[in-house]
Amino acid sequence: MTGPIPLLNERLRVADTPEALLRLFEARGWGDGLPAVPPTPERVEKMIEGSGLGPGVELGVMPPRQGVATVETLAVNAVLAGCLPAYMPVLVAAVRAVLDPAFSLHAIQATTHPAAPLILVNGPIAGELGINGGYGCFGPGHRANATLGRALRLALLHIGGASPGALDRSTQGSPAKYTFCIAENEAESPWPPFHTERGFARERSAVTVIGAEGPHNVNDHVSHDAGGLLATLADTMAVMGSNNFYLRGEVVAALGPEHAATLAGEGLSKAEVRRALHARARKSVRQLSRGGMWGMRDWPPALEALAQDPDAMIPLVDRPEDILLLVAGGAGKHSAYLPTFGPTRSVTVPVETPAGAPAR
Repeated sequence: MTGPIPLLNERLRVADTPEALLRLFEARGWGDGLPAVPPTPERVEKMIEGSGLGPGVELGVMPPRQGVATVETLAVNAVLAGCLPAYMPVLVAAVRAVLDPAFSLHAIQATTHPAAPLILVNGPIAGELGINGGYGCFGPGHRANATLGRALRLALLHIGGASPGALDRSTQGSPAKYTFCIAENEAESPWPPFHTERGFARERSAVTVIGAEGPHNVNDHVSHDAGGLLATLADTMAVMGSNNFYLRGEVVAALGPEHAATLAGEGLSKAEVRRALHARARKSVRQLSRGGMWGMRDWPPALEALAQDPDAMIPLVDRPEDILLLVAGGAGKHSAYLPTFGPTRSVTVPVETPAGAPAR
């Protein structure tokens, strides 16, 4: 038997060991291929308690299989991923966000593109739970990052039914489809945190989900001024193979703290950095029409009118505000650029922590 795991529709009898569970999952075509924590009733109950919600609370319908995501089914996947119960409010917020129609989860789940939901955590809860936004934040070594991102992916597999090669048609996939969760490095950012741009107070915790590709390194060890660094960033962003030139949408510039300090040191605000990148990250119609997704482009009328001029310079995204700017990582003159699926919008929702719940 293969296909989406029925989760709570079937009680499985298997030894309470990761080895036994992995053998069962392999036989049934479930999971992400990694060993998992057996979701015993006791473990699932503790995970539900961590959410502060009832087990039957419905978060929404998860495409493409249209499975109903409840707190209980989400808790099962959180246990499988190795989460702590205290992580549940962040996971619940992430699921609410990906189920927002603006995120276009059905398309992201079923596309041939390697997009995955990036979970970005802002506010006090990032520090309380130990969600890494510093050195190696996109990589291994932190339980909260690893298991929160994995829990969302397992839910997308088991509830949403996006099994690779079946309903998930991603041509090559991506390591980001195992786990994709970071915090913003608010402590070393020279600007207000990302979630405050979405209307949240600094002291409020929030989760943003972004349908993005894995991070692309931006290496600039030479530029000591904003002009040189912006040129490097914009050149890295303006590539023909990106969905964004042709399908528009948002992109992510995750600046390392040293690069952010260089830009802010010349008095540039986040809005000014976005405007500068929007002005620089462009390619001509002549270049874009040579390949990419030229015959599949979805441009607004004003931009489409420029397509007749081979020398017209086309911006990577429609507006400066479509460049999502945040600070992440540790010391070193590196940043990261993350293209997105294109026809998706990032969604930010608050984290609702149960009253009196312990932080860890």
